Amino acid sequence: MSLFHLTMMGLGMMIGAGVFLGIGNAIRIAGPGGLLLTFALNTLLALFTAMSYAELSSAIPRAGGAYNFARIGFGGGTSFLAGWMEWFASSVAGSMYAITFAIYTVRYLEQLRFLSWLAVPTLLVKPVAVLIALFFLYINYRGASETGKIGAIMTAGQTLFLIAIGVVGVVVAIRDPSRLQNFQSFLPFGWSPLFITMGFTYVAFEGFEVIAQAGDEAIEPKKNLPKAMLYSVYVVGITYVVVAFATVISVKAGSPGVTGEPWQWIGSFRERGFGEAVARLIPFGNFLLTLAVIFASTSALNATIYSATRASYALGRDRMLPKPFARISKRRKTPWFALLATGFIVLVVATVLPTMDVASSASMMFLFLFFLVNLCVIKIRLNMSDELQYGYLTPLFPIVPMLAISVQVVLAAELRHMSLIALIVAPAWILAGLFIYRFYSRSRALPAESEIRVLEEVEAPEGDEYRIMVPVANPETALSLAWNTNKIGRSRPSQIKLLHMVPVPDQVALSDAEKYMTEGREGIVEAMLYLVQRFPVTTTFRYCRNIARGITSAVREKKIGLLIMGWHGEGRDRRFRIGSTLDPVISRAPCDIVILKDCGSKTFRNILVPLFGEANDAFALDTAERMAQEKDGVITAMPVRGAANKQRGMWSEERYLDRLLRRVEHQPVKVQLKGTPPMDPVKAVLQEAEKHDLVVLGLAGSFLRQVGVPTVAEQIARQCVTPLVLAKASKGLSAFTKKWI
Repeated sequence: MSLFHLTMMGLGMMIGAGVFLGIGNAIRIAGPGGLLLTFALNTLLALFTAMSYAELSSAIPRAGGAYNFARIGFGGGTSFLAGWMEWFASSVAGSMYAITFAIYTVRYLEQLRFLSWLAVPTLLVKPVAVLIALFFLYINYRGASETGKIGAIMTAGQTLFLIAIGVVGVVVAIRDPSRLQNFQSFLPFGWSPLFITMGFTYVAFEGFEVIAQAGDEAIEPKKNLPKAMLYSVYVVGITYVVVAFATVISVKAGSPGVTGEPWQWIGSFRERGFGEAVARLIPFGNFLLTLAVIFASTSALNATIYSATRASYALGRDRMLPKPFARISKRRKTPWFALLATGFIVLVVATVLPTMDVASSASMMFLFLFFLVNLCVIKIRLNMSDELQYGYLTPLFPIVPMLAISVQVVLAAELRHMSLIALIVAPAWILAGLFIYRFYSRSRALPAESEIRVLEEVEAPEGDEYRIMVPVANPETALSLAWNTNKIGRSRPSQIKLLHMVPVPDQVALSDAEKYMTEGREGIVEAMLYLVQRFPVTTTFRYCRNIARGITSAVREKKIGLLIMGWHGEGRDRRFRIGSTLDPVISRAPCDIVILKDCGSKTFRNILVPLFGEANDAFALDTAERMAQEKDGVITAMPVRGAANKQRGMWSEERYLDRLLRRVEHQPVKVQLKGTPPMDPVKAVLQEAEKHDLVVLGLAGSFLRQVGVPTVAEQIARQCVTPLVLAKASKGLSAFTKKWI
């Protein structure tokens, strides 16, 4: 599909029956100004979520949309629920559009007296809805190309109709400025009703989801998917606001049949309010409105069937639903069984269920989906940005997705005012999905490339010990890591968890992982032989295409308090400050971190601790005390120029050191203070380091920024030839965020 077809498909999903049914109710609940603000604010909210979809789709351009994003961001259970809700919501929305088409078609034929032979013409609504649904099911079976072409034609027609109505409204207002008095009661009920009207009409802004489903069939998806999503929101937002304006000024105060203020008269017709207003605005208003609704409902029906089919196909492809859902027609290259199952839901809802109430349930679940996608964009950017190639990045990250999340929670809650049945149907569908995942999908789902897999693990009974994790890569570094882990952990009851991330090449099947475990197994055994006499030790062998993410995930899962890793020195890749594995771990691991460089199996008597006036100074001193020889060890605390004053007022260096020492667990080690000579701080620390056995450096909060001038700590770490320890504490809001996101 080209950029044009993708954009038209998104517009087709957005400009559906929702806007026609929503305008009358929105103006009744929120007033004339509230109607404009409803669509303007919803456009902004939709744009925020569309940015999240655009970023994720540019990096993960596959059929499945929110399902794929949740699979990568949160794993199997959440992703199944996302796909399950998406399938249902899109299918039921399709039923609503089919019935809307049928209602307006039958109404128009009745006005032309073509149905005078029927006593009750409305009996034709259900059969017509079934026929139009079957027609578009067939169109979707013909393939994505046919779907895009038909959808583009329908969408172009409906968009032109709405733009024409908006233009006429603006022209009428210019010629007759008195109609602007219709906005005199701008917000007659205040601001609070806006949440209700925004929640009810937000279903008219969900088109970017269907664009995400076209990842497998789009031309240049990394570029065209984000553009199509943003373009569609821009077009539909402007169109809705202009149409809302035209609706308000369409009725002249005091004209025949109009009682009260014009906006009250329009709102009195509820779902039919938009039609009654347009009939007063332009000649042949009823005829043009009928054509617009027919175009809108059919294009939206086409898009929702496409979206629902791809959602269920993605579940089948990953074996979360039975294998037939992943079957592709050899001739048409379309997922025919997934389309058949989607058609079943569409037809059943269209003929049996109270569609408008169930459609409210679909709207609620779309809001839940968008909430989840905004969470996914935050988690994936924070945890996997170094693994993905983005074609688009959300600006003002993470403020934009966080704002969208907070508003979507409120809108979903306000939907309860529109339908009580939604409070039953939505939870019932979700509970059914949880049941299916628990007893069918979880044991059958295929592992995703992005998932972390446990290949071998030996666990110990849970205890109250402090948990220390030590990633071991090979036998060469195992003894050094074990020796220093013993020093750091000996002062308190600790449990050691040895981790080896198996480095399976991308082109090798995971079934051959055993061949790549030999070095890691030897290293684990060597470390165990040294540590098992002093600590309870457990082991785990894991696989992940990205080793840093695998380590961070293990830290979260095992609730680790301290992570100890080795560093061989500055890496070759200049994109990273320390290394491609260490940089992401330092930034993301929700625990204290100690990194050892050239420490070997040595005993340290004279240790230098530069103080930077940062939060990690106390942790660096604490680590130095644990690393020092107990009887005659000496620690020299050396405040880097200005550290004593930084963020702490004009304290003396002695008072600053005393304050730090009160925050650490004391060991029988002497701590002395040394002033900084009046020279470049990097040069001063490096000169002093030559007189010591070890340097313990607290990582400043800005240490791992990807751009900008290298920090003092970074320059020292890179140039220091003395054995070095980097220490970073995990505290406060940052630690909480890393733990859960």
